[in-house]
Amino acid sequence: MKFSEIVNKLNDAVTDHSLITNQDQDPEITGLAAIDEATTGNLSYVEGAKFASFVGTTNASALILSLDKTLQLQAQERGIAWIATPDPRLLFAKAIALFYQPYRPTPEIHSTAVIHPTAKIGQDVYIGPHAVIQQGVEIGDGVIIHPNVVIYPDAKIGDRTTLHANCTIHERTRIGADCVIHSGAVIGAEGFGFVPTRTGWLKMEQSGYTVLEDGVEVGCNSAIDRPAVGETRVGRSTIIDNLVQIGHGCQIGFGCAIAGQAGMAGGVKIGNRVILAGQSGIANQVKIGDGAIASAKAGIHSDVAPGEIVSGVPAIPHKLYLKVSAIYNRLPEMYQSFKQLQRQLGQK
Repeated sequence: MKFSEIVNKLNDAVTDHSLITNQDQDPEITGLAAIDEATTGNLSYVEGAKFASFVGTTNASALILSLDKTLQLQAQERGIAWIATPDPRLLFAKAIALFYQPYRPTPEIHSTAVIHPTAKIGQDVYIGPHAVIQQGVEIGDGVIIHPNVVIYPDAKIGDRTTLHANCTIHERTRIGADCVIHSGAVIGAEGFGFVPTRTGWLKMEQSGYTVLEDGVEVGCNSAIDRPAVGETRVGRSTIIDNLVQIGHGCQIGFGCAIAGQAGMAGGVKIGNRVILAGQSGIANQVKIGDGAIASAKAGIHSDVAPGEIVSGVPAIPHKLYLKVSAIYNRLPEMYQSFKQLQRQLGQK
């Protein structure tokens, strides 16, 4: 595909600003690559000062640049075609879609799939080999169910949702439209509900519902549990990475991003557009306000205000955490000074 064709298609995909480009070069683009790995025929992008130096060394035939005239001139002098935008990474993501589309099978129901007679299947649905769909299940239009998926009774799957191989959807689960559930994920399994007694643990039956609103994506081997009563809810357009644990009764707002190995105990309430970095953990019943951010490995034991950034274990405001971290390496030295001061005071 000629670079000029890509520019025209990207212009059609951008609605909030116009693109700037040079017209001197029009190379053939055969693929995309990271700027430090790009070769002739590749389109790449530069975002931020960290990668700016690669403009002088990359073998890419074309670049997506920021609105930095210095970088644009440097690319021009090297004979590299370029296009400039306020958000190069976003435009690069749109460019990838011009060269690659995820595998989407043709609608059909495989002969080895097991479908209960009471299940309701929509139009243009694909159901792969050895999938199991139990009684009372409702499947919307355009749904893709890959091999070995198991859907328990009374689950509902919205239009155009994709269930990847070997994921499991338990009873009393409601999944909205345009969701993606990746391999190995388990949605709606029993929450960890047990009551201590003198003779041991009494199992509390988990009779509630698990609800994923439209546009939710759940990564491989993640688990979202259903509660004893009420519902566990994940808001629209929230993205969940691999190996994430969401406990029973959690309420997660819209547009959140939850990275790998994050975990939350039961009853956690998370606002809208919250970001939880990898291995962050949230204690039972904690509330996280809109727009808050938890850095990697943060251990959150108390409520977090809207817009707050927290770090550390236990989590504290990020600015305070940075000050504490700066002191940490000096603790042995400070301790010696303290002991010396004690001796001096003792002599007096």
